[in-house]
Amino acid sequence: MPRQKQKSRVLEKAVLRTYGLKAIDPNIDFGNNRNLENMTQIIEKLRSKIQSYNTAVCVVNAYKSEIKELEKTLGDLSAHMLLGVAVKYGKDSYEYEMAGGVRKSERIRRSTISRLKASAKEAANGNTQSV
Repeated sequence: MPRQKQKSRVLEKAVLRTYGLKAIDPNIDFGNNRNLENMTQIIEKLRSKIQSYNTAVCVVNAYKSEIKELEKTLGDLSAHMLLGVAVKYGKDSYEYEMAGGVRKSERIRRSTISRLKASAKEAANGNTQSV
């Protein structure tokens, strides 16, 4: 899921508030840097930072998409390389194992695993009932 772009409700409120303050007095000043000019400068700074952030988010999202595409391509290539080794040397060869595959003779059949799990559950149920 891509990152979301940043919005600022504080910025929106501040812009609306400056419109109202300008309507009252364009040179309003309450001292200690509490004036309309300072407020406008801070609004522009915040707007610039949000714009920079949103640009960076777009770049990160583009990189993320490229990474996913490259991972898919690499995964497909890796699987095809393993299949190539299987075709050339066989699925029960040491070369197949060296390439990252599991040799056919070393695979455990699922039916064997299922039987082992079932017998273990039966044994566990038998132990709990006798207690």
